[in-house]
Amino acid sequence: MLRRFCRLPLLSFLISYASWGHAAGPVALATIDRATWPQLVSSETEFDIASRAEILMFGKTLLETEALNPAQLRERLGTKSLDEKSVEQVRHRFWSKLLENYRAASKHCGSKPFCLQIESLGEFRQKLEFFSVEPASPYFSWSLASRKFHEAYLNEQLRLAALFPSINSEIARFDDSELNGDELADRQFMLSFDDGPTAPAGNTDKLTNILRENGLHATFFILGSNLQARLNKTSEQEVRKLYEGQCIALHGWEHRSHAKWDDWLHSVSRTSALVKDFSPDSYLPLFRPPYGQRRADAHETLAPQGIAISLWNIDSQDWNRTMSADKAEHRVQTLMLLWRRGTILFHDIHTKAVGAVPNLISTNRLNGVQWIDCHEKLRNSLSSAKKNQAANLELFARNEHEN
Repeated sequence: MLRRFCRLPLLSFLISYASWGHAAGPVALATIDRATWPQLVSSETEFDIASRAEILMFGKTLLETEALNPAQLRERLGTKSLDEKSVEQVRHRFWSKLLENYRAASKHCGSKPFCLQIESLGEFRQKLEFFSVEPASPYFSWSLASRKFHEAYLNEQLRLAALFPSINSEIARFDDSELNGDELADRQFMLSFDDGPTAPAGNTDKLTNILRENGLHATFFILGSNLQARLNKTSEQEVRKLYEGQCIALHGWEHRSHAKWDDWLHSVSRTSALVKDFSPDSYLPLFRPPYGQRRADAHETLAPQGIAISLWNIDSQDWNRTMSADKAEHRVQTLMLLWRRGTILFHDIHTKAVGAVPNLISTNRLNGVQWIDCHEKLRNSLSSAKKNQAANLELFARNEHEN
């Protein structure tokens, strides 16, 4: 966990960052054809075998980047600048999560594939140095595809760390009051969808129908302007029916950076008031800032309204025009195997989620994956976040008084 940054320098940095959006992402997104994996992942044992494999391949790739000097890493990431401290902190966090996840995936693995006896991080790193898949192995085709995937994915992550370490949710949180999926238990995942709702009979309708058919309850981070447009076309009753059984959270009134916007708080509160007015039972007091861009003190500002910040740690990249539904599905499945928990980011304004989500649900139906019910489990996380917020506010007030 990164410590909170000094506010004034950070806010100045945010202004220069504001035009970034999705444009700073690497040219080559991490994609993989999961058909190269020679087994199903339809049981807990099969999930763990595939999970161990992806963890080992990512760890091997991560270890190799440590041999690069700053100039070589800048060249690899395609950046002119490099926040070396941030990169090292991200690597440290990755190692901690990889070791934890590998141990979780290796319980009772015995002589099954990719099962190494690991006692410490040092031993883990040592064994990764010699990890390889032989050409005669049934996993060889997967190993080639997986290595390429994890090299690209690690480039994505390190590039964000190199350029924008303090305000991208996949890299760092300002403090523990911000939710991003790391707080979930092993094999727990939350489906979330940004930017809706769409026009009647659009992708939002299709996704909510898919979720209801499968008995799942996801969180929709809506834009206030899109919701108002939908309400203008249909009745409140019809929109309530659209989200029946699901949770509605906040993405602001407009899809723009809430780090540089002077009126950002009104954007959140205006959207919150609209949702609570027409569908209070579906309202979940969470705010996901567009692009993950938010001010360092956003959580303190929102705390009096009972609103917590909710980010993500598994990005489907379904907004990208190069990403098909199949590619988004395979990317998410691979990251589920790697991180073993998390909040998955889709966008209901794009058609990719409609194609990817049903297959993800089907693949993970019997392998121990638990899709978080937004009404129950997430409220528990939110309660913990509020306790952290209260403690932070108390500490801040005490420090201000002492100074």
